[in-house]
Amino acid sequence: MLDKNFDPAAFETRLYETWEQEGAFAADPSRNAKPFTVMIPPPNVTGSLHVGHALTMTLQDVLIRFRRMQGRDALWQPGTDHAGIATQLMVERELQREGTTRQAIGREAFLDRVWQWKAEQGSAITRQLRRLGASPDWSRERFTMDDGLSGAVRTIFVRLFNDGLIYRAKRLVNWDPEFRSALSDLEVEMREVKGNLWHLRYPIEGTDQAIIVATTRPETMLGDTAVAVHPDDARYRDLIGKTVVQPITGRKIPIVADAHSDPEKGTGAVKITPAHDFNDFAVGQRHNLAAPSILDRSARIALAEIRADCHPADPSFLDSLEGLDRFAARAEIVAHLDAIGALDRVEPHTHTVPHADRSGAVIEPLLTEQWFCNAAELAGPAITAVEDGRIEFVPKSWENTYFAWMRNIEPWCISRQLWWGHRIPAWYGPDRTIFVAETEADAKLQAEEHYGHAAALIQDEDVLDTWFSSALWPFSTLGWPDNTPELARYYPGDVLVTGFDIIFFWVARMVMMGLYVMGDVPFRTVMMNGLVRDERGQKMSKTKGNVVDPLALIESYGADALRYTVTAQSGAGRNIKLGPAMVETNRSFVTKLWNAARFCAMNDCRPDPAFQSGHAKLPLSRWILDAANRAVAEATEALDAYRLSDYALACYRFTWGDFCDWFLELAKPGLSGETGEARELRAVAADVLGTILRLLHPVIPFVTEALWDDFGYGEAGSLIRAPWPDRVAVAGAEVAHDEVSWVIRLISEIRAVRGEMNVPAASRIPILLRDADPGTIARAGRWHAEIARLARIASLEPLTSDMPKGAAQAIIDEATIILPLADVIDLAAERRRLASTREKTASEAEKIARKLANQDFVARAPEDVVAENRDRLDAAQAELARLDAALSRIA
Repeated sequence: MLDKNFDPAAFETRLYETWEQEGAFAADPSRNAKPFTVMIPPPNVTGSLHVGHALTMTLQDVLIRFRRMQGRDALWQPGTDHAGIATQLMVERELQREGTTRQAIGREAFLDRVWQWKAEQGSAITRQLRRLGASPDWSRERFTMDDGLSGAVRTIFVRLFNDGLIYRAKRLVNWDPEFRSALSDLEVEMREVKGNLWHLRYPIEGTDQAIIVATTRPETMLGDTAVAVHPDDARYRDLIGKTVVQPITGRKIPIVADAHSDPEKGTGAVKITPAHDFNDFAVGQRHNLAAPSILDRSARIALAEIRADCHPADPSFLDSLEGLDRFAARAEIVAHLDAIGALDRVEPHTHTVPHADRSGAVIEPLLTEQWFCNAAELAGPAITAVEDGRIEFVPKSWENTYFAWMRNIEPWCISRQLWWGHRIPAWYGPDRTIFVAETEADAKLQAEEHYGHAAALIQDEDVLDTWFSSALWPFSTLGWPDNTPELARYYPGDVLVTGFDIIFFWVARMVMMGLYVMGDVPFRTVMMNGLVRDERGQKMSKTKGNVVDPLALIESYGADALRYTVTAQSGAGRNIKLGPAMVETNRSFVTKLWNAARFCAMNDCRPDPAFQSGHAKLPLSRWILDAANRAVAEATEALDAYRLSDYALACYRFTWGDFCDWFLELAKPGLSGETGEARELRAVAADVLGTILRLLHPVIPFVTEALWDDFGYGEAGSLIRAPWPDRVAVAGAEVAHDEVSWVIRLISEIRAVRGEMNVPAASRIPILLRDADPGTIARAGRWHAEIARLARIASLEPLTSDMPKGAAQAIIDEATIILPLADVIDLAAERRRLASTREKTASEAEKIARKLANQDFVARAPEDVVAENRDRLDAAQAELARLDAALSRIA
């Protein structure tokens, strides 16, 4: 017998171990079955399970379990990413606590230390995914630094280089001065900060005039090579072509005309520092300006590149800046400008500043030599693949985001000045000639052919951007560049499930690399899921203290409750709200299923191999079997269309509504005994329960497997491999559907009226039917006992006299249901109560509607506040509709 109290901790871990030990998650290329492939977005080896993982991993698991039950050869490819910056950061912090640095211990020792850390700590995320119930083929687990995947990285790098799609160039890049490494645009987070706008006076050579420029970064003025004004700005037209004197260095720089200068911003004149600003770099290229750097790789002042052109009025001050941190130099420069009369004024100014998303350091645009990939060349076929439908986005609207970025894609900086990662397979000869090869031996052969003799080579110190190896994930994990059976069978994949925040980081790059390497897209569908927010719709952050720990939720409420919550909330790629209250609510659903199964067990509703559902005779049996067919069709259609929230809600409605609330309640008196009807009802209950367990297994796998085992539907741990339910023909299904649905609607209407009118629960009232046709009267007679029990009524008869006074009424099809209440409640008082409540609700709804109609409020209020008001308005309008219906019932 099932325990009275539902305790998921009693079986979740045990069941998962059973599945894994029996190889239930394994794909099998030798099977004569259509494959279904999902590639896991590899979590960082440094990571632990967070709410984003809980969402995207659950959605993938729902799909993989569904297809596995359909008989597909389902491969969910697992693995982890080496997470170059994140992992190196964690190990460097360990070294700092020990009083040393990676530079002090050297590259080889540092990498040994990282591998040691990975061995000790790197499996935490995979253990936690097991706790969530994820069912990838763990026997195929990959790591982006595995030998095979590393070989794939070297192979593709060489191929891209030989095709002219990878090259080395000196360009302005996002520089993290803490890590001293280049970053891609996608690894930069723009944060709003409160700062200042400094207005500086630049003397015009040969005059007593000055041009005033406004800047948020006065320290970079040391590297200015021009002042730009808009060509149509009448204020400065006569100054174009003249020269200004930089007030600290004494360097003479031109005034140029360029549309980059906005006459409406600041003074309309801007300083141009090509080596330290991306827009200024473009201006410098248009006007052939020099681009001297005045910061080193630690963002400290380094003046070597401008010394020759400097003629400072105060050489000692300029010398004092050498080696200062950029922000310390800013303070010194501003004070000096003020002292010499070159500071016109200072204005408070809020603006966005780029920060490194990992280290948190303020990004410094820096001119350095880096390796780049010609992303624009690779993007063309990737754009076409979505345009012609070879890849579909769900929801489709995300295609626009993909196109917008891909059609304006910039060169991809793929080198990182780190030690942990795939080292770039490039070697330098004595004269800095570059030899790119998969191995050092091959590079030496190239060098010998080039020089005519053997030469000493030095390998490039840099490693590749983590996302470079991740872009190869759909085929490198399957054994490429070898032609493995897995590669032939499981590429391309069927669906990629991921968050919209990595469309550019990962999705687009996989498409580009898949088409370049394999000649085919890496997946047919991209299913986008939203971000997980707190219960009020606010973005989670440690600062707000609203971060939800999914592992804590699992411990408190069970994995099934968390899985169901995120799936049901995941509709159409929207952001989802998650918090303990929601998960607790959905634990009630899991508990409801447990209790229903326990009720079935107590009434000996066990699987009967001889029972054939198509031969059921009772209308109630036929109704629930037909309802099961409808639920199967609805759930299957939703999963096929990647509408996973619709699938979850369809299962909920059928399980809680049709099966628990109606079938079991209507069948309850008839389950006991050994009559043919009782035996049929017990067999039907067990049959439908089995269908429910199979329908719900993808989303709540633990409780369904536990119940499947307990009821003996199959061998222990076998539900994961059980066939997905099919629709079964049910004789007389339509007639049964019409009849029982009418009974349910009648009981529901009577209950609704009783609730609205505050009829005491103990009061059994008569029910009269007006204008009911003979078929309806006969149907009411057949179900009189069930209606009386569940609606708590005294009688159910046709109206044969005048309409009684003081009655409430409702309409079912052609019949009017009359509830004589004059002797039960004070109808006038109820009417006043309902009217008063309606007035208050209408006032509240009007107040919220006015607020939402105020465009200033909608534009300025936090997103979660606006969303909360919209939810309140929807709730108020629904309550008004309910109150209007209640008032209309009173005769």
